[in-house]
Amino acid sequence: MEDRQHQPDEVHSVRRTGEPPWAAGLLPPLSVLDLALTEEGASARDALAAVVSTARRASELGFRRVWVAEHHRYRSVGSVAPAVLSSHLAASTSGVRVGSGGVLLTNHAPLAVAEQFTTLAALHPGRIDLGIGRGPGTNDLHTIRALRRGADRATDDEYRAGLIELLEYLADADARRVLPGADALPEPWLLSSSVGGSELAAELGLPLAFAHHIRPDNTLEALGRYREQFRASRWCERPRVLVSVETLCAPTHTEVDRLGRPAMLAMAAAVEGRGAEAPLLSPAKAATETLNPALEERLGRMRAAQAYGTPEEVRRRLSAVASQTGADELMLSTPVYDLNDRMRSVSLVAAVNV
Repeated sequence: MEDRQHQPDEVHSVRRTGEPPWAAGLLPPLSVLDLALTEEGASARDALAAVVSTARRASELGFRRVWVAEHHRYRSVGSVAPAVLSSHLAASTSGVRVGSGGVLLTNHAPLAVAEQFTTLAALHPGRIDLGIGRGPGTNDLHTIRALRRGADRATDDEYRAGLIELLEYLADADARRVLPGADALPEPWLLSSSVGGSELAAELGLPLAFAHHIRPDNTLEALGRYREQFRASRWCERPRVLVSVETLCAPTHTEVDRLGRPAMLAMAAAVEGRGAEAPLLSPAKAATETLNPALEERLGRMRAAQAYGTPEEVRRRLSAVASQTGADELMLSTPVYDLNDRMRSVSLVAAVNV
């Protein structure tokens, strides 16, 4: 199959009938994924306050959702407890949906997750999303065992069983006394960056959030399998797809390159197996760092599948991703060092989505 993901400015719609407006070049609804990036020398309070600022701005700009992740012992990531952070975001905003992107279910008892997010849904009805995934979140076996009370990494069968158990708790939250009197539920989503995860979402009839920003080479095959194998459920009547895209928008190419360099260095560290320890460098420090030419070329190909550029370029690239994937929604991940630059990027994207 020809790899269209590295030709982001071309539009190849996967829809044959009932095409949405954005198949003609417009953008679908947009959302935000925030990792609570921690700048060198900044405190956790600073990083978490920045997430609140981003969520408020996203709400003002009409974004649909703000999701936070679950990562553990990453030097540059402050999003470690999505239920807690989602609660604070919901209380600090109005209108925008908030939730997890996602809870790593293998780290938690399904009942505990059901209790936490059903409580959130009762406090903020119609606004809570429960994105569920399995990792990595950490590649440190010691941390995995600490989270799992001594157990090693969960198997595929354990993950599937835990997910089914969680959905059963949510489906009958009142009768099972997950939360007595529960009359509002979180909206469950399955997160995936693989074909296998997408097939599991299809089997269980869940909306799918696909991590195109992590594994772009898997996107088209995984979404094709999801749509082919989808079974309607109480959670979702038809296939429903959210695609996350790494997005950096700035007025000039020079600024895009400068602001994007720290994230490229962080990705290089991840590829080399040292992502947890890598700091998020300032653009000034990142400009002094060099990469192996072969690795830089590889990372450049990965970035070409994302949405980096000036406002019009980003609009075209997001539109192309939406058309290629048939996405019902796009979620923007903006790994930029400074909050003001992240906020500007989000605002510039919103300005062209009219």
